[in-house]
Amino acid sequence: MALHSSSDQYGTVAVTIHWLTAVLILIALLTGFRAAAAEEAATKAALLRVHLPAAALVLVLTVVRVVWWLGIDNKPEPIDGAPRLQQWIARAVHLMFYVVVFGMITSGIGMMLASGAAPAIFSDEVTALPEFWHYRPRIPHGFGARLLVLLLIVHVAAALYHHLRGDRVFGRVWFPRGSQP
Repeated sequence: MALHSSSDQYGTVAVTIHWLTAVLILIALLTGFRAAAAEEAATKAALLRVHLPAAALVLVLTVVRVVWWLGIDNKPEPIDGAPRLQQWIARAVHLMFYVVVFGMITSGIGMMLASGAAPAIFSDEVTALPEFWHYRPRIPHGFGARLLVLLLIVHVAAALYHHLRGDRVFGRVWFPRGSQP
């Protein structure tokens, strides 16, 4: 598989970034929702010890992806035969992913700075954590998490729709079997 994308296939770099980011976003969402629901400070801190690095890696990969698309690689053409409205929706959903991810990172950093929770989270003995909902960045962070879940559902549903239609959508964003020219 080529490092760069072709007109109908994402390259190795884009595919790797896509799937690593997807896994890390799922980890960040799951640990974030579980931490928000956790009663005990030690449990919340343990979840946040996974959540924060996962979110930081999502930020790094998203910046790398933006740089990759803007300066190094070209995206493949839209799926053959896809109506213009579907192409527009696909672009809008992908753009919203970037906006929401950057918003989530910004509000998460804001929450850590406003609450001063980072030292307590990474302490050997966590006795207490601040009540995060008392800090303003918590509002966009919680809203963004729910919006991100909605975007993921739309994204996966669209991928499944195209897969069932035989549009080879998974083949475009997966590592091909065997060697290709």
